[in-house]
Amino acid sequence: MPDPVAASSELTAPSLSETQRVVDTFVAPSKTFTDILRKATFWGPLLIMIVVALGFSYSVQQKVGWDKVFENNLHQTPSREEQFDKAPPEQQATQKAVAAKVTAIITYCYPVIILLFTAIFALLIWVTANFIFGGSSKFGQIFAVNMYANLVMNVKFLLAIVALFAGVAPDSFLLQNPVGTNIGYYLSTDAPKWLTSLCTHIDLFEIWSVLLTTLGVAIVAKVSRNKAAAAVIGWWLIFVLVGVGFAAASS
Repeated sequence: MPDPVAASSELTAPSLSETQRVVDTFVAPSKTFTDILRKATFWGPLLIMIVVALGFSYSVQQKVGWDKVFENNLHQTPSREEQFDKAPPEQQATQKAVAAKVTAIITYCYPVIILLFTAIFALLIWVTANFIFGGSSKFGQIFAVNMYANLVMNVKFLLAIVALFAGVAPDSFLLQNPVGTNIGYYLSTDAPKWLTSLCTHIDLFEIWSVLLTTLGVAIVAKVSRNKAAAAVIGWWLIFVLVGVGFAAASS
């Protein structure tokens, strides 16, 4: 049952501005998620995500270059690299040019991709929290919780921007894992791809985001934290294992 004291505090607590919500996500996340019960907006994290994503994309373009990004990605899959090396020089040049352009477009469109992924993830959590665990949230509230919880991921990409301008070696840069906040970053290139994929998710900021999402879902869905954790961490693990499976299949 909902806590009467908590319900009363939701009604009496002053509403927060978007700026206050963003700040509180880092220092007092319960305040942010409680305010989502009042209004499920997410303009603050959306704007920050767009600015950081564009800054990161521009930094990669200036300090690494899309051709080098393609080459570094190719080195991660020896079988693909062997096929590429066997192709005629003209075909290699065409493949590199097309791949570099596609990579640039996808990277600059990163906010759209994240919004789509967030919507899918939020939908799965909303269905699980409401219809399996008896929650009472709206989809928009769960989506807003995810958007604010993802704010911490922007710190990771800000660190990547700093590293790029500080002089990180272009030859060692990987677009999908740009900064050493996870175990996968430090594994040898000879490590199995499934293991690298798995360890990439053992990431300081990704785990922080998952824990924030768990707290937010417990608040807006009015379920216990154990049930919220089962919904959030359960689906997160499924997504991680699917990624690991793809990595194993493509190695």
